[in-house]
Amino acid sequence: MANTASAKKAVRKIERRTSVNRSRRSQMRTYVRKVEEAIASGDPAAAAAALHAAEPLMMRAAQKGIIHKNTASRKVSRLNRRVVALAK
Repeated sequence: MANTASAKKAVRKIERRTSVNRSRRSQMRTYVRKVEEAIASGDPAAAAAALHAAEPLMMRAAQKGIIHKNTASRKVSRLNRRVVALAK
């Protein structure tokens, strides 16, 4: 348990940051799931629109340190390949 004032403040800051990170991660996963569902439905236009909405959220999560930059790039790349393949 935190004893000093600075340690108590650090605990408060960590709690706030954790809740923000959890919210962003959840939102990102929701949008990625929407892309997956659009791909599964076989609708290229919906899949492209869903990817267009999901990509900025993934890259922003990478900028904020929620996921690694390379992880975000890899996921975007793989989703993009699947959307392009669907359009062909």
